[in-house]
Amino acid sequence: MQLTQFKVMTFDVVGTLIDFESGVLNAVRALGGEKAAKATDNEIFEPYIRGRDQFYGRSSFAMKDVYLSLANENGYRNDDATAEAFQLAVLRWPAFADSVEALARLRRNFRLVAMTNADRTAFSGYSETLGNPFHDSVTCDEAGCAKPNPQFFAYNKGRQSVFGFKQSEILHVAQSQHHDIGVARELGYTTCWIERRQGQQGFGATPVPKVVTTPDFHFSTLKQLADAVDAELAAGVRTATAA
Repeated sequence: MQLTQFKVMTFDVVGTLIDFESGVLNAVRALGGEKAAKATDNEIFEPYIRGRDQFYGRSSFAMKDVYLSLANENGYRNDDATAEAFQLAVLRWPAFADSVEALARLRRNFRLVAMTNADRTAFSGYSETLGNPFHDSVTCDEAGCAKPNPQFFAYNKGRQSVFGFKQSEILHVAQSQHHDIGVARELGYTTCWIERRQGQQGFGATPVPKVVTTPDFHFSTLKQLADAVDAELAAGVRTATAA
């Protein structure tokens, strides 16, 4: 199997392209007071996951409630103004250092499609941060559900078929085993795991999967994926670019 046999790459955004873990840690430590400033990563991530499970609404407004849940559980500053500041910080989460350049390279040869649990409001900010690399995008508010719900994948499959692309021509690229890799493999997609936490313990601010699914392709950074594509092209695996 070659990467260059695919015509479409679908991407999880938050966690794969956008460094939400750094965003969460930096905002909580900056806003939550002295105790929060001294908290370990896991002391922040664990109540963050519980809060997100409880307040799983649109990310452009639900994250203030996620912060209040986390802050109340851990004894951090918990006033409305702080929660609103955390919500604003969510919309400004940074890209991973390699995301913009790697996406620009991949765009030369593939149709790039965002598949994100962020809503359209939040995604518009993330897309701008990433250099607006996508040919198409599907957000949770448009799909009416969020990953790992298989209906999210079904929505995008139907959308891409309108443009003439088959499921067999799609490579799904993601960091989350829980939200993406496991369910995508079950649905018959070819998958590429970008293991952003490679070499670190645990799953950070992403829910722990029931099982760790073996992907078809496996890299620790998006740059490595783009490099692998370029290497195939240089070797003459494919001579024409994707439409």
